[in-house]
Amino acid sequence: MDVPTPDSGSESVTDKLETDETQVSGAADESIGEEESSPPFPPIYRRFIDVFFSPGKMGADVAREPRWAVALLVGALLIGLQFGIIPAEIYEIAQRRQILSAGGDPSQVPEAIARFLPLISAVLGTLAVCIMTFLMSGIYAIIFAFVLGGEGRYRQYLAISAHALFIPALIGLFLTPLRISTENPQASLNLGSFFFFLPVGYWRGVFMAMDITQIWSALVMAQGVHAIDSRRSVKSAATILLGFIVVLALIFGRFIPQ
Repeated sequence: MDVPTPDSGSESVTDKLETDETQVSGAADESIGEEESSPPFPPIYRRFIDVFFSPGKMGADVAREPRWAVALLVGALLIGLQFGIIPAEIYEIAQRRQILSAGGDPSQVPEAIARFLPLISAVLGTLAVCIMTFLMSGIYAIIFAFVLGGEGRYRQYLAISAHALFIPALIGLFLTPLRISTENPQASLNLGSFFFFLPVGYWRGVFMAMDITQIWSALVMAQGVHAIDSRRSVKSAATILLGFIVVLALIFGRFIPQ
């Protein structure tokens, strides 16, 4: 009858410990490899550039790490700056023009209020952009994640929307000289500029309601939607987002001043 010796027992224990150690080491190496394969999250200035020149990369980065706060702050402040650097005289002229077109008395505009119109417009514009970004991100999440049965969280759609905001924020700054020269603080690049031959009316208002920077932002958003849910193609996401812009234009086109 064979009796196990102490050496054979200690050898089996040692083999088991070495096997466990190898498994733990392999798992650690695998996790380290995954961390090394994941690229570092780019800083805000890099993401700002990628929005214009590499939207697919920006969408993938933001979908992986949905950081939205700094991007929303930068975009909203730039849009507020657009309104803040327009001289008060331009706002006063625009206000008097609107009152006159409505049949009122232009002299009713108090000079004390007109003096602070740039600041008031900047603050209200910044707040409005933040509110609309939160609201539209929720609508996008409902459409893509719930109605269409896709993937993604509200925070991811919020992060993509905040970064897409860089487009109207930057283009709007370049439009500031045009707004000052035309004495129209609300001047924008819209499809109505290409359909100037249309008579004043509903359809001209519809085209004026479709801002070119918003269309560009929708195409950037489509890249982000695809990054969030790879099953959704960029073309499909762009079609849905552009269709949403058309629907809004059809609704609010009647109220666009011409």
